[in-house]
Formats: sequence, C-alpha cells, structure tokens
Amino acid sequence: MAMLGPLYYRPVEGGMIIALRMAEKHLNRRGIAHGGMLVTLADSAMGMNLARTREPRLWTVTSSLSTDFIDAARKGDWVEAQVEILKIGARLAYASCYLTVGTRRILRASGVFAVVHPVRPDESSEG
Repeated sequence: MAMLGPLYYRPVEGGMIIALRMAEKHLNRRGIAHGGMLVTLADSAMGMNLARTREPRLWTVTSSLSTDFIDAARKGDWVEAQVEILKIGARLAYASCYLTVGTRRILRASGVFAVVHPVRPDESSEG
C-alpha cells in the first residue's frame, strides 16, 4: 500500500472518489501504469467506500475480484476511482469501480467482499 500513494480523497454523494497522480514508481517497464497497481487501487477504493457505509465502520475482505483493462494510464495522468456500492448483505457486499483519466475509462472492476468482524489487537483472527 505504501507504493500505491499518495492518495487523494474527494467526498461525493454516497461515498468518495479516490485518486492519484501517476508517478514513475507506478509504471511498468513499458512506461505505462502497472496493471497490479491499478487493480490494487480499484480494490482499495471499493473497500474504503464500503467501510464508510456504516457507523461503526463496516469491515470487509475481498472475496472475489474481476477486472478488465480498457486503456492505459501514463506518467502524470490523474487517475480517479469511482465506486458504486451495489448491495450490502449480512455476509457479503458487492461493489463496482471504474478507473478514469478525465473522461476516458481505463479499468473496470467488480468485487465481492466478505463482511467480517474487526479483530482486536489482543486476539487472533479465525483466518
């Protein structure tokens, strides 16, 4: 996650847009945004938006993630993650995300997230 940022946040109705400026550290050997970095941004944006839907915070872990690479991002591009929460149930939550550069979509993602209980520092997780 340290390599992902710095991230910028902008509140919007129903959540927040998460964005970053493409830097050299985000690029692959071909000089375009690394696919794994873009997937991490989309996954993180969906998780962050899901967390903000409840008070106290909704805790989730990614159960399934599907992505489609549509176009490339290059150094200096401003990439925004726009998330739509589709459904939150007792055990599973569903979200979709587009990464955009201006009006150009560069990645489409959809995720299924398991709703989990937070782990206190003095206890261990079940898995």
